[in-house]
Amino acid sequence: MRRFRRERRRHQKERERKSVAVARTLVVSRRERELAKRRYQRRRRKIILQFLSSQYGRVQRSLWCLPRGRDMFRDALSGRLGRHWWKENLRMTRDTFTILCNELRPHLQKQTTNMRSPVSVEERVAVTVWKLATNVEYRTLASLFGLGRSTVGEIVLETCEVVTKQLLSRYVSIPQDSRLREVVDGFEVRWGFPQVAGAIDGTHIPIICPVENPSDYYNRKGFYSIIMQGLVDFRGLFMDVYVGWPGKVHDARVFSNSSIYRKGMEGTLLPSWNKLINGVQVPLLILGDPAYPLLPWLMKPYAVTSQTPPLQRRFNYRQSRARMVVENAFGRLKGRWRCMLKRMDFQVENVPNVTATCVTLHNICEMYGDHFEPVWEVPEQQDGTQTHMPQVNRSPAANTIRNALTQYLSNN
Repeated sequence: MRRFRRERRRHQKERERKSVAVARTLVVSRRERELAKRRYQRRRRKIILQFLSSQYGRVQRSLWCLPRGRDMFRDALSGRLGRHWWKENLRMTRDTFTILCNELRPHLQKQTTNMRSPVSVEERVAVTVWKLATNVEYRTLASLFGLGRSTVGEIVLETCEVVTKQLLSRYVSIPQDSRLREVVDGFEVRWGFPQVAGAIDGTHIPIICPVENPSDYYNRKGFYSIIMQGLVDFRGLFMDVYVGWPGKVHDARVFSNSSIYRKGMEGTLLPSWNKLINGVQVPLLILGDPAYPLLPWLMKPYAVTSQTPPLQRRFNYRQSRARMVVENAFGRLKGRWRCMLKRMDFQVENVPNVTATCVTLHNICEMYGDHFEPVWEVPEQQDGTQTHMPQVNRSPAANTIRNALTQYLSNN
């Protein structure tokens, strides 16, 4: 019996060894067939190429890049296209463009390699500014500058990211000390409203329909958008910008989640420069439309009804006249940079950087005297997201300040 078991185990092991050997043989034979097939294909390809070369000449290899003309912008740099070319196409003068390039050169300059020279900083800035000013397609920009469409897309996004990181905080910020005093005096001299440090409002930026949660971006005006909140001074220069909320969201919600609201409630937004007006200590103020809450540091107009007294109506008129500077700033911003007026063909995650770049360039142009041209004007429209919000969280101190200002403005 034991002998029979040993014989059976021996035969079983021999069968297993034979099956493993057969499997290995099959694997090896399959690999050999694949290698033989590849060798045959290589030989066949080589024979075909040799035949074509003998019949039609040498086969042209693929190019590193397609040959494109790049003379237009070089002519502009050389001055052949005249001074008006810069303001017409880039919305800024040659001097401002040079200043902008010098600011961005350390962050946009690429290394020259043995393959080819990189796209220059001037061309990168010009491509980006042209895109923001006209909102043309990448195909058009590629033809104008002699670049590839993918290259143009990468240049625009990279330049906007650099501007946002390096220049936004320098050119868009709430002023301090003497510069803030100039803003407060400017509001009082130009618009007759005391103790004003800025005007705040929101605007819609049209975008393409997002893939995720599109209904959140569909606003009450009937298009997809992202909300931008801006704080401006008496000249229309932006001091703060907050972008990213879907177009369906109310202005008040955007405001309550912004750094302006947080700093204002903490008392760190503006210095304590109080002024005695009609027996009330009035702090520095920000002016907002009816969509914003009434706070001791944020003044909104009275709700208008048939019973509204003349004093309150006069306050509303004076407050609206001073606050209109922010709506005018939005108009100049969108008129100069048409990508914010038309539908942005950027992904949603890139819209904040593009918008911040437009705001930064707006301030740069205004600071260096590149004034807004009348031909850039856009039709006047009410741009706030909503006009009213529920009257909640009324502040007695805010009402006292507004009443004091109402009495003061009725006599001045």
